[in-house]
Amino acid sequence: MTLPFENLSGNTYRSSPQPVLARDPAAPTHAPNVVFIVLDDVGFAHLGCYGSTIDTPNIDALAAGGLRYTNFNTTAMCSPTRASLLTGRNHHAVGMGTIADWCTGQPGYMGEISRAAATLPEMLRPHGYNSYATGKWHLSRGRDGTAAGPFDHWPLGRGFDQYYGFLHALADHWNPELFRDNHAIDTPRRPGYHLTDDLIDESIAFIRDQQGPSPGKPFFSYVALGACHSPHHAPQEYIDKYKGRFDGGWDEAREQWFARQLALGIAPAGTKLTPRNPKVRAWSALTDDERRLAARMQEVFAAFLDHTDAQIGRLIDYLRDNALLDNTLLVLMSDNGASDEGGEHGDLNIRRHYSFLPEHFDELLANIDRFGSEYTYNNYPAGWGHAGNTPHKWFKIDTHGGGIRDPLIIHWPAGIKQAGGIRNQYHHCTDLVPTVLELLGLQAPGVYQGQAQLPIDGVSMAYTFASAAAPNRKQVQYYEMLGDRGIWSGGWKAVTHHEKGTDFANDRWELYHLDKDFSESEDVADQYPEKLEELVRLWWAEARSHKVLPLDDRDRERALRSFRRDARKRYRFQPHTRRLDRAATPPMANRSFRITADAETGPDAEGVLFSAGGRFGGYVMFVQDGRLVYEYNGPYVRWTAESPMRLPAGRHALEFDFVKTAPFAGTGTLRVDGQAVAIVEMKDMWQTQPNAGGTHCGRDDGSPVSERYRCPCAYNRTLHDVVIEVGDDYAPESRMEYLLAMSED
Repeated sequence: MTLPFENLSGNTYRSSPQPVLARDPAAPTHAPNVVFIVLDDVGFAHLGCYGSTIDTPNIDALAAGGLRYTNFNTTAMCSPTRASLLTGRNHHAVGMGTIADWCTGQPGYMGEISRAAATLPEMLRPHGYNSYATGKWHLSRGRDGTAAGPFDHWPLGRGFDQYYGFLHALADHWNPELFRDNHAIDTPRRPGYHLTDDLIDESIAFIRDQQGPSPGKPFFSYVALGACHSPHHAPQEYIDKYKGRFDGGWDEAREQWFARQLALGIAPAGTKLTPRNPKVRAWSALTDDERRLAARMQEVFAAFLDHTDAQIGRLIDYLRDNALLDNTLLVLMSDNGASDEGGEHGDLNIRRHYSFLPEHFDELLANIDRFGSEYTYNNYPAGWGHAGNTPHKWFKIDTHGGGIRDPLIIHWPAGIKQAGGIRNQYHHCTDLVPTVLELLGLQAPGVYQGQAQLPIDGVSMAYTFASAAAPNRKQVQYYEMLGDRGIWSGGWKAVTHHEKGTDFANDRWELYHLDKDFSESEDVADQYPEKLEELVRLWWAEARSHKVLPLDDRDRERALRSFRRDARKRYRFQPHTRRLDRAATPPMANRSFRITADAETGPDAEGVLFSAGGRFGGYVMFVQDGRLVYEYNGPYVRWTAESPMRLPAGRHALEFDFVKTAPFAGTGTLRVDGQAVAIVEMKDMWQTQPNAGGTHCGRDDGSPVSERYRCPCAYNRTLHDVVIEVGDDYAPESRMEYLLAMSED
C-alpha cells in the first residue's frame, strides 16, 4: 500500500499548528472558599451563644468572630430545608415539599430536587470550584439506595465531586451504614469510632487532598452532620460531664435560657417567654423516676452536642492552621427546630415510634444507664425539645417559631468586619445561595444542561454583613409542612397549627406582629382581622405559585407508597453483594415468606448467611457452633429457631419458611434439605418493614441483628446464593398501612 506522503503539511506534529489546551475554569478573583455546616434538630436556644448552658465553645467562637442571626428561618423539616439551602428556591417549587421518602408524586412532593433547579455545586463547578459533601444527604428516596441506583439524585448526580456519608436519616453514630461516592462501604471498625469524628476527618481530607495539587483553588464543603437528630449517641466521658446539670428540669431550663437570651441580645428587650406547650407536662408534675429518666436523656443530648462542637472545632483549626479560614465563608445552621418526637417520656428505640408502636416507661427506666451507647436508639422527651426552642412555641415540623426559627452563624474574616455582631433582618434558608452568588459576582444560570431553570426565590443576605440597621430586603416568605401553614410579610406573620386528620377549612389562623412580638406570644388576629385576611390571601397565592397544593397532612403513611416497588415474588442474592438500604429490602412485613440459602456446611461452618436490619429491628439466618439459626429481632421480643443437631458436611439447602397465620403472627419452620429441624411460633412482629438497617448477603455489618455474634460477621464457607420468596397474603392491617389503604380508596 502506498501512503499519501506527497504533501506532508499537517500530517505530523512538526508541520501542524500547535493548539492551545483548554484551561480549567477560573474562579473569580479572591473567591472565598464556602463551608456549610448543617446541624440536625438543633433548636433556636441550643447553642451556648444562643442562650443555652450546653458547652459549645467552638461554635461560640465562630459567633464571636462573625455574625449571629436571630430571624433566620427554615422549612421546619430536614429534606425540604436542604433542598432550599442548596438551590435557593422554595422547597415545594423544587419537588421537596416534605422529606424525600414521604413523596406522593404531586409536583411539589416528588421526593427529589427538580432538574429545573441547579444546586449550588452545579452552579459553582463552571467557575473553578470543587465541591465535597459529607454526612446526611436525604435528598433521594431510600428505596434507591442500592448498587442499581438510580444515582441521578445522589450527591455526585447533583454536582458534588466526592461524597462520604449516609443517604437516609436516623444514623447510628456507633455503627453507621455509609456510602462513598456512589457505592455502599463497610461500617468502620476502628477503636473509639464515632460518626461525627469520622465525618469531620473526611471533610478535612477532601480539602487537604484538593489543596495539595491545587493550592488556593476554592472549594465548597457541605458538612451535614447527623447530630443532633435522634438517636442521640455520645461518648461516655461527655455524658458523665453533664451529670446532674439538668436535674432542675425543662421549665427551669426555659427560664434560665430565656434570661441568657435577653442578656445576649438574642431575644430583644420586651420579648415574652411563651407558655409551656400543651404537649408538655410541668416538670413538677413528674414523678421522681420520670424526672430522673428525663434528666438523663437531656444529659445525653447535651453530650452529643458538646462532642459535635469539639469536632467542628477540629475542622476550624484545620482551616486556620492552613491559612484558609480568613477567606472562607463559613455558614453554620440547623435544618429545623428541636423535636417532640420522643413524646412524653422519650424513646429507647425510635424505630418503634416510626412504626406507631408504644414504649413502656419501665423498660425506658431499666435502660437509663445505657442511653447514648450503641445499645440504644434513643430520643429525649418533648419537654426538652420545647426548652431547645426557647422562647418559641411548638416544635420541628410546625410552622410556628419553634419549628422554623433556627440559629444561623456566618463567619468570614475577609468579608465581615463587624465581628461579633447580631443581625435581626428576616431571612430564610433560600437566601444563602443568592448570598454566595452575590459575593462571587455570579448569576444563577437561566438554563442548565439544557433545562430552563426556575427563578431564585431567595434574597441575598450580603447587605447585612456591614450594617445591623440595614432595612430588611426580603418581602414575603410562605411556610407549609404536613398541613401546618404560615406566611410572613412586612413584619407580620399569619400561622395555623393543623391537627392531622381534621378539615383544613376549620383551621384557625393566628396573627403575630413579629416586629414587636419576637416569640409569637400575643395572637392579635381578633384585633387586626383585615391584616389577617390579607395575609391568608397572600398565603394561597404563594401556595399556588410554588406547587404547595394539594394540602396533605399524612406523614409516615406516605412512606409506604414511596418504599413500594414493582411487585416481585422472588429475590436472589449472591455473597459480597453491596448493602441495600433498609428501604430497598424485600417486603417481608405482615406476609408469608421463605429464605433459602444454598451453602456448603461442615463442623467448622460459622457466620451469617443473610441479614437485614440491626440491633433495633431485623432478621438474620446464620450458623453458629455448626447449628443453623434464624432470629427475628422484633419490636419487643426476639423469636429464634435453632437446629438441635450440627449441620452435616456438604452442600445443603438451608431454609426458613414463615407462614402467616394472623396479623403480625405466624409459624416459622427451619429446614435442612427440606426436613424440619425447628419450629417457632411468632407474634407481635413489626407492623412495617422489620429491618432498621440495610440488607447483607453472606455477612452482617452495621450493628448486629443478633446479640449472639459481633459485626462484621461473615460466613466462613462457600455460600452459593440466597433466595427470598414472598407470599401474596399481605394485608393492610397495621394502623399505618390501614390509613394508607383508606386514603387510596
